[in-house]
Amino acid sequence: MKTMPSVFLGHGSPMLALDNNDITHTLGALGQRIIRDYGRPKAILMVSAHWYKNRNLVQRADQPEQIYDMFGFPRALYEVKYPVRGCAELSDAVLDIKELGAVVDNTWGIDHGTWTPLVHVFPDADIPVVQLSVNGVITPRLCYEIGQLLAPLRQRGYLIMGSGNVVHNLRRVNWDSQQGSPEAVAFNHYITEAVERRDDETVIDYVRHPDARYAAPTADHFLPLLYVLGSNSGHHVTTFNNHLELDSMAMTGYMIEE
Repeated sequence: MKTMPSVFLGHGSPMLALDNNDITHTLGALGQRIIRDYGRPKAILMVSAHWYKNRNLVQRADQPEQIYDMFGFPRALYEVKYPVRGCAELSDAVLDIKELGAVVDNTWGIDHGTWTPLVHVFPDADIPVVQLSVNGVITPRLCYEIGQLLAPLRQRGYLIMGSGNVVHNLRRVNWDSQQGSPEAVAFNHYITEAVERRDDETVIDYVRHPDARYAAPTADHFLPLLYVLGSNSGHHVTTFNNHLELDSMAMTGYMIEE
């Protein structure tokens, strides 16, 4: 089995799970490409923006609960099922990274940052998933360095994924907009150019951009990208779903290959 790539997914609104459009078709093609070029991953280690905690936590459950951590959406969204298994071998591999100091926490589950995109990427739910928390009390650089600690897992057939958004500002969302505001477009372009040329320092120091406060007023949705960048030093970057909507949401994703 080849060394797995690393992937950052823009998940946006939870309604993504029910969508049938260019965004979701691209996610489906992404999963097919990974399996075609690398083989079926043994399991996915997912860093979801919605498990934002004050330490490094990892799940270790045979059948992690799918949780519906969103409110006020149509009933059909709460009927979407993504019954993935866990992977104790992957959980233990994360726990064995002494510098990480992760501990087991099974009180959360597979949240919508994970299952809303994965229902399109791997629709059969036949690849085990383990979530790793976003550590919200450490610096962006340390998040990147955690990704570096996780990198060897890719050689063992595990797919490292992050789910969040390059631009995510719920206070400025315009539900009638199918495009990005000037500030969102500028920030998304700045980060995407940096990712594509593997200028990781620029991404780590994203707060220096004049529109950073607008694009990422909280760090939760941006930091998963740093885990992904740290996990793979490859220079072959494929940008997908480079689309902005709702004024202040970017669906942009990246796959990094060696």
